[in-house]
Amino acid sequence: MWTSGQKVSYMVVTCHFVDPDWLLQKRVLNFCNVPPPHSGFIIADTLQKCFVDWGIENKEFTVTVDNAKANYVAIRIFKDIFRLRKLLTIGGKLFHVRCCAHVTNLLMQDGLGQIGNIIDCVREGIKHLVASEGRLKQFSEIMKQLQLPSKKLILDVPTRWNSTYLILVTAMEFKEVFSRFQDRDQNFQWVPTIEDWMKVKNICDILEVFNEVTNIVSGSVYPTSNLFLPEVWRMKEVLTAKSVDRNEYIQAMAKKMNEKFEKY
Repeated sequence: MWTSGQKVSYMVVTCHFVDPDWLLQKRVLNFCNVPPPHSGFIIADTLQKCFVDWGIENKEFTVTVDNAKANYVAIRIFKDIFRLRKLLTIGGKLFHVRCCAHVTNLLMQDGLGQIGNIIDCVREGIKHLVASEGRLKQFSEIMKQLQLPSKKLILDVPTRWNSTYLILVTAMEFKEVFSRFQDRDQNFQWVPTIEDWMKVKNICDILEVFNEVTNIVSGSVYPTSNLFLPEVWRMKEVLTAKSVDRNEYIQAMAKKMNEKFEKY
């Protein structure tokens, strides 16, 4: 489910299946407008219609959704229907799959909240820069003077944690440019302190692992059911180690994320 910039709500249904040659296939089965309210019953009805239209109402093995409450209700409805028909493999234990990438996103949103003020500072600074061609030109000139690689400043998408990671990694490469740009533009007030940049560096070392995990489990052209468990364990090992880190802000971040990890 997603909502466009015009506030129109859509549902996209994607099917993964193994063909007779044992190759993984992926098809979009439906892309349709779903007016609000997006209750579990409406989601279930829309999915059911899609299954019937394609003649696959008896062929679902698993359904993967994010962790919205309405999705939980919708899958519970399907589970009850399929259980009555005795169509569920392993008693339905594998039927409802919570999206591993979405769970990782929820973990990271909690963790990044520990440096929310620093992220806001970097984000607002970049917004100020990209809003003017002249500012960007000045920024580029400073980069050349410092012999830094030519890279574009990027803005993140709040709903995708790893885009926030990328904005921080990119900004770290330009930390010297930020302070020098302030000398040229007195209106530029978004310069993290040395201590803030150190926090960003230490946290990005952790985020790099979670970014790799997100990219692996988000793959759509290869099977991920055999990959996600080692990656989940990898996240757990990082959280366990960082929960006793010598830096209190790292400890706080790891403990906050671990609470959400244990929940799922």
